[in-house]
Formats: sequence, structure tokens, C-alpha cells
Amino acid sequence: MIVGTGVDITEVSRLRRATEKWGEDFLKRIFTGTELKNARKRSSFYQHLAGRFAAKEAIFKAMKIKDLGWQEVEILNNQEGSPVARISNAKAKNLIVEISISHVKTYAVASAFVAKKS
Repeated sequence: MIVGTGVDITEVSRLRRATEKWGEDFLKRIFTGTELKNARKRSSFYQHLAGRFAAKEAIFKAMKIKDLGWQEVEILNNQEGSPVARISNAKAKNLIVEISISHVKTYAVASAFVAKKS
């Protein structure tokens, strides 16, 4: 059974400006330590984070869980390099979340599909 779908687009420059304005505190509020560690290995740091930001926003829209926090949604890559979402909120334990992320120099877009486990 489908719970919801979500999509989000993020300007890479907007994420960069927010980071420059609020610094590490901003990054640590939005992203987990593992997400930040992975992003720092990339040459396209802000594009990578913008994609993760868009994915989290898409998941929020698709899941419709009001108290779902930024740190409860972690976007990682599987062994093949595809993005995967780990949700640590107990309300999501019976849900399957599938995501897709794409980005170019100036924008990142992500979509999320959420269904109940059968």
C-alpha cells in the first residue's frame, strides 16, 4: 500500500549561503555525522549535500509524519552507489522508503516513494 510520494528541488547556492552564514551548527542540525563525513570526501561538497537535503525534504513530504526530525532521516549510498534512506523514527518501522537523487552544478532534485511493508 502506497503511503505517499514526494519531490523536492534545492538550489546548491542556497545551501552554500546557509552554511556560510550559520556554519557548522547549520550542517550538524540538518545532516548526520556520517552524511557530513561522506560529503567531505567529494569534490562537489555542496552539490552532494544539496542532493541529500532535497532527499530529506522529499521524504518528509512522502511520509507525512509530523515529528520526523532532520537527524532521523539519513541518506547514504549502498554498495552499488545508489542513495538509500535510513529512518530512525519508530513510526517508520513498517515502511519502505525508496529515493532517487540527481544534481547539476546549480540544482539538486530528489524524489521519494513510501509504502507499507507487506
